[in-house]
Amino acid sequence: MKQQNTPLVTDIFTADPSAHVFNDRIYVYPSHDFPHNGEDNDNGDEYQMRDYHVLSLDDKSDEVIDHGEVLHQDQIPWVSEQLWAPDVVFKNNTYYLFFPARDKDGNFRLGIAESEKPEGPFSPRKECIPESFSIDPCSFIDDDGEVYIYFGGLWGGQLEKYRTGTFDPNGTEPNKDEHAVWPKVASMKDDMSEFKATPKDIVILDENGSPLLAGDEARRYFEDPWMHKYNGKYYFSYSTGTTHTIVYATGDSPLGPFTYQGKILEPVIGWTTHHSIVEYHGKWYLFYHDCELSGGINHRRTVKYCELNYNPDGSIQTITPTYN
Repeated sequence: MKQQNTPLVTDIFTADPSAHVFNDRIYVYPSHDFPHNGEDNDNGDEYQMRDYHVLSLDDKSDEVIDHGEVLHQDQIPWVSEQLWAPDVVFKNNTYYLFFPARDKDGNFRLGIAESEKPEGPFSPRKECIPESFSIDPCSFIDDDGEVYIYFGGLWGGQLEKYRTGTFDPNGTEPNKDEHAVWPKVASMKDDMSEFKATPKDIVILDENGSPLLAGDEARRYFEDPWMHKYNGKYYFSYSTGTTHTIVYATGDSPLGPFTYQGKILEPVIGWTTHHSIVEYHGKWYLFYHDCELSGGINHRRTVKYCELNYNPDGSIQTITPTYN
């Protein structure tokens, strides 16, 4: 495999990697940053992604294959702009690409595109998933074949605007002494057509069993959910956003609640941090992005990976990014 902690590709800017093993290869589903000169803001207007590429690699060589453009926003009838962080799940002999984008009203929804091959290309459905909202879909298929979609992101991702259960354009984050805004989870119908039921909260607790507070920015959820299973335990990991770390919580059910455990990744170069975790040939890997290649320009990111290690008690060893 390509040397760790170096960009997978350098001819395009890639971010938000979702990594999975299909057909004995690691397939990475990133977003695609387009260089521009617009300013950064809390609404995320600088992240003007218009299409998706698929990357793949294995441990037989250093080659990373860019399978090219597999879906463009112009192919999707309900989308206006901003194809942000995607993910893929394999079920029913089909690869389902879940992705967020703004609809014609400027609100984020989640869509689905399909392919017979992990590298695409993907054919989008004409409509978004009913009752979907916000960003960062993470797909997780459990041992029983049930598919769960975790999602949600604050600020530009609009998650705080749904605190009342419906969209409020003036919705804000809670007071610092109130519980944090929770990410969402919904299981999919077996035919992958829609959610089985209204999305539920993923509650994250502290070491005393109390819900994390909105003011606890070192631990509370901001965006970038990921779910994986290790030794029978469910690991829910995410980005803290404003404090720029990847952290994790564990639980006994894919629906939670989850108890905060600690950091996975210390801050990288750049404001955002976004990750996935995958096992391949007996080793575990963390895929992430940073802005080293662009010299710190927040909307010009590149995907990297490194090995991830567990302690005997199941805790994850914290990774500190290394730079020359």
